[in-house]
Amino acid sequence: MGQFVQEFKKFAMRGNVIDMAVGIIIGGAFGKIVSSVVNDLVMPGIGLIIGGVNFKELKIVLKEAVMDGETVVSPAVSINYGNFLQTTFDFLIIAFAVFMLVKAVNKLSKKKEVEAKPAAPPADVQLLTEIRDLLKEKYSKK
Repeated sequence: MGQFVQEFKKFAMRGNVIDMAVGIIIGGAFGKIVSSVVNDLVMPGIGLIIGGVNFKELKIVLKEAVMDGETVVSPAVSINYGNFLQTTFDFLIIAFAVFMLVKAVNKLSKKKEVEAKPAAPPADVQLLTEIRDLLKEKYSKK
């Protein structure tokens, strides 16, 4: 049992696992922010433009609720396409934000690659290197 605990501890404390956990936590928080932007800022504006529609209320009722006075005997059955539209907008905004983040990281990593590569030697040094290599090749064959 002690070895199992040690193996788990070693696994859990690896850098990749911790980085992944941090990413998941921040991703969850970011998702909530994006959902709030969509729900509270974007969708009301779109709803106002198309005539005061609340997207969450958009649905196709397949079967009306059965009521007994104020008591619901059987709830309504409906296709809630408004929620689907809302979720689709959430996804598109999150996907765009992640795309922009990856694009920025790629741009930064390309700059680091360019900085990391040594500069090419001047043309005269390259020419002298080629001459040296040719002379080595010529005299090493004899």
